[in-house]
Parts: sequence; structure tokens; C-alpha cells
Amino acid sequence: MNELPVATQVLVAGGGPVGLATAVELGRRGIDCVVIEPREVVSHARPRCKTVNIRTMEHLRRWGLADRLRDRAPLAVDWSQDIVFCTSLAGYELSRFTGVLGLADGGDRYTERGQQVPQFVLEEMLREAVDDLHPCTLVTGWSVEGLTQKPDEVQVTVTDGNGRSEVITAEYVVGADGSRSAVREAIGASYVGETALRPNFGMVFRAAGLRERVAHGPAVQYWTVNADAPGILGPLDLDGTWWCVAFGLDRETGLAHGREWIRAATGVDIDVEILSTDPWTARMQLADRVSDGRVFLAGDAAHLNPPFGGHGLNTGVGDAVDLGWKLAAVLDGWGGPELLDSYASERRPVQDRVIAEATANMKALPTDLVSPELEAYGWAGGRARAAVDSRIQETKHAEFHALDLVLDTGYDDSPIVVPAAEELPGRVGYRLPHVRLGADGSLYDELGPDLSLVLVDGRTAAATEAAAGFRTAAERRGVPLAVVDLRRPELQDHFGSGILLVRPDQHIAWAADEAPAEPWSVLDRARGA
Repeated sequence: MNELPVATQVLVAGGGPVGLATAVELGRRGIDCVVIEPREVVSHARPRCKTVNIRTMEHLRRWGLADRLRDRAPLAVDWSQDIVFCTSLAGYELSRFTGVLGLADGGDRYTERGQQVPQFVLEEMLREAVDDLHPCTLVTGWSVEGLTQKPDEVQVTVTDGNGRSEVITAEYVVGADGSRSAVREAIGASYVGETALRPNFGMVFRAAGLRERVAHGPAVQYWTVNADAPGILGPLDLDGTWWCVAFGLDRETGLAHGREWIRAATGVDIDVEILSTDPWTARMQLADRVSDGRVFLAGDAAHLNPPFGGHGLNTGVGDAVDLGWKLAAVLDGWGGPELLDSYASERRPVQDRVIAEATANMKALPTDLVSPELEAYGWAGGRARAAVDSRIQETKHAEFHALDLVLDTGYDDSPIVVPAAEELPGRVGYRLPHVRLGADGSLYDELGPDLSLVLVDGRTAAATEAAAGFRTAAERRGVPLAVVDLRRPELQDHFGSGILLVRPDQHIAWAADEAPAEPWSVLDRARGA
């Protein structure tokens, strides 16, 4: 545990992946940040999230951490890119999806593929990254219990579980302390939404030799469709450790009959050691507000969604990035008074969409597909399996191939983006289209840490004029600006515009084919001034 400080610029409540990502975003920008986390060590008992999606991997690349995570992942990204539906691991294969969850090579569309990795591996790596950043302090063994806001600061009360209580003064507070968030309670916010009725029972188990007895080859997930064990299984590593979710199994039944469920799902009589259990029920909920004065909510403290599609943690990292660069800009003096207000207006629609799509994914589960004919021999069994294959492909494709949600979600109504002209549709507010530069390079590697002016059109003098105007305006406004010169005629169609102003999170703030008459006005809009 690091020493408890008395003051900081930003205090982050919660040292899970979202809180740590917030700290990395802030610390890399030179912002003093303290993360308060009750757990001394990261538990391996519950792997939770296994899908780190393309967008999160792109942020990890920006932080210099993508390769480090891949090196530590027990399953290499090329090990498998499939999801299989089957009656059991040793039974009939019913359907198969390939190139799932952003694991396939996307060419120019993205610079980093997704990665299957247990959450605890990501979390441990992020702890190390925070420790490596001089402005950041991770304090374990303490919890945020409450806070008091004043005009220019927040006084945060933390306790160590042994009766000791201290107060830390911060300029801003980020509540990334999960579904039982003390920060959310302190600002009077509450969840709004629904909870599913069906229970689920997660398990981590060890079964040596099981992988070699799977009839369907490598896959990152196996969805089992049988009456005795409807659910999902997948390998956590190649050494016999597996995770599973038993649909419809309550806590008591799971604790009493977990091994029987695993044997029915695998279809193999094999020795099983259950390492941990995790009963849960899906929740579709949003906090009724995500900020109050100098206090903000991120991740599960702000929103909860069913895990189907693997969007929960990744949405939280998106929160961390959006809020992190904005807090840093304000604390560094170039962010305007409306910049932090844009956090809610930008992220709330994304959170709404993720919940809606994850809820839709939950409507087609193995419990809804079970039929006694699926394991029958002959014509009747073949017809039943063909029918369920068609239904699975129709209802589950969007869940496993959700790049539109991962990459093409934009901030249409953001107050800090400049609406594009009608002849330049569909780009402003959205992620900058990716371009590979050379064998291993990426356009994103060339962007500055703050605002970047990307010049594409070399056919006119507009780009040169724009660069001069923006440089002058940025210097006068004290706004850090990098100019990225990519003037190649063939890229004009790719980007849709010849000149683009790009934010720290790689979203486009403004785009045009001509230099603006008032570049300072564009900068002021992008920085919330």
C-alpha cells in the first residue's frame, strides 16, 4: 500500500479496470491522481470480463500497454476466433461463428484486434501501469465512505476497515467504485431500470485434459444447448482452467449440483475441481445522473448491462477515457467551462445503446433453443439441428459481430463538436477512420496527446492555410495542438474531408474541405469554451 496523501487533483474511488484506466489517462497527462481501492490484491477467483474489445485495445496501444497485455494473455489472439453452439462439448455441433468479437484482422479498419483475457490479468497490468506513472498513487486497503463538496474542492472521507478514518482533499472526484458505489450514494444518484428474473450461476473450474476431449476444436466460447445444462463454457488458459455460466441455476442449486452441471455441459465423465462460484442476475440499469458539481460517475457505478456481447467493462473504459482527457484539459487550463458538462451528454447515449443491445442479446439464450430432437439420430435429428442452426445464426450474429457498436458509435449531439456541412456527412463526432502507415504503423500513433489537426487534401492550398490559422489560434488560446500532415489525394475519400480536428480520444471534433474563417471559434467549441 502506498502512503495515504492529504490532497490531490483527482481522487478516483475504485481500483478496478475503469478506475485504473481513469488514472492512466490522467497520469499520462501529468495530473496528480489518487486511486482508493479496498482490495490489497487482485482476486483470480472470478475472471468476470473476458473480452477486451478493439476500442479498448486501441486505447491500450495509445498508453503503450497493448503489447504488454497480449504478452500476458493466456490465450493468444490467433489461438481461436470462433464461438461454437453445441449440445455438449463432446456432442453435436449446432452452429459456428468465426472472426468473432473483433479477433480477426480488420485491415485498415482498426489498428488493434480484440483480445480474450481474464479481467484479473488486465487489472494487474493496469495496477503496474499506475505505479509506473509518477503523478499517480494507488492506495489499497482503504475505501471511500463519503464526501463533502465545497466551491473549489471535495473533501473525501476514507476508512481502512479497522476504525481509522482520514480526509483527502481533491479538486475532482471520479466514482468508479462499482454497483454498490459510495460515491453514487453520496451525490444522491440512483439506478433506474430493470433486473432480469432468471438467475445465473458462474463457476471457474479445473478439468485436466478436457480441452483434448472437445469434439469441436478450439473456440473462445462454447454455448451448450441441452435441457440439463444450458449455458456457456470457455477456456481461461491452456492448462485446464475453465469458466462457465449456467443459465437458470440459482445459488443453492449451483452450490449443490455444480459438478453435475459441468459434466452434463461437457458430455465428458471427467474429474472436476470447482475453484470459485459467482451467482448473478442480469441488470439493465442507468444512474439517473452521472455528475454533481465536481463529482462524476464512471463504469458500473453509472451503468449496468447484461454481459452478453462483452460490452460492460469496455464501455466503462470508454467512460474513463472521455472523462480523463476532459478533466486533464480543465486542470491544465485549456479546457473551458462547458467541457466537463459534455461528459454526460456524450456518454449517456452510448450507455443507453449498450444496455439496449446487450438486453436484445439476452433474448436468445440456450434455454430458449432446447429441443429433445437435437441429439436424435437420423433424419429427425438432422432436421432439428438444421433448424436451430438457422435460428442461432439469425439471432446471435449481431452479438458476436458488433463492430458497428464498438467502432461506429459517435457523439451526434455533443456540445463540443462542430456540426459538419451537409455535403460532409457522418464523420464529425465519430472515431477518426483508421489508416495503416507502413507494415506496423498506424495513423493513431502519429496523433498528438491533446488536439490534432490532420491534413489530408494536398490538391489545394486549404490545408496549408488551415494549419497556419489553427497554429496561431492555438498559441493564443494556450491550447496544445499537433499538426499531422497526411496530404495524399487517395485518402480524401477515406476520411470524407480534407482537414480534420481530432480530439485526444481520437474522435473528430470538426471537419471541412476549406480552412475556417475563424479557427479560434472551432477550437473554442472543441475545448468547451
